[in-house]
Amino acid sequence: MFALLFRIWAFVQFYEVLKNIMQQRKLGRNTTQRMALLKNQVTQLLWHGRIETTYHRAKEVQRYADQILCLAQSTWQDTYKKTENRRNAKGQPIQVEIINDGPKKLNARRAIMARVYDIQEVRPQEEPYDAFKARVGDIRHPLIEKIFNDYAPRIANRSTRLNAKGGYTRVLKMGPRRGDNAESAIIELVF
Repeated sequence: MFALLFRIWAFVQFYEVLKNIMQQRKLGRNTTQRMALLKNQVTQLLWHGRIETTYHRAKEVQRYADQILCLAQSTWQDTYKKTENRRNAKGQPIQVEIINDGPKKLNARRAIMARVYDIQEVRPQEEPYDAFKARVGDIRHPLIEKIFNDYAPRIANRSTRLNAKGGYTRVLKMGPRRGDNAESAIIELVF
């Protein structure tokens, strides 16, 4: 009898722990709409550095963005150099040094590309087209490049400086929103 009660108690404890681990906010939407909303808001957060939304959405975006930034921070240095023999415009052989992603960084890059939308950089009206092309170059996925080349080194520096992992975003409550009285918040990246 005691063994049966102990098994029931252990199952209930395991279920409670599992429920807390798997818990997420539904945000009043079905799964596909909720995932699209989170994907969009995380993309905008990583592109602009801060967004304003409701408090509960911000907390979910915080979880999602921290996972992406942690993945980038742990793999951003996995690169290797490769030398190739090519021919220049005159047909002369030259050696070109290429920096490629290692397997861990390539896998992380593909995982992050699946979790965020692809944003292309827009040319400001006052910037000439040639200057824009020279600045952007042949970058096909500017958000991914921004995550790995800008955010990941800063996060790694912060992690070593503070000797802590996580906490890459901050949620600030802004009070009730005018119109529907929803609790609004600002979520921003912290470096």
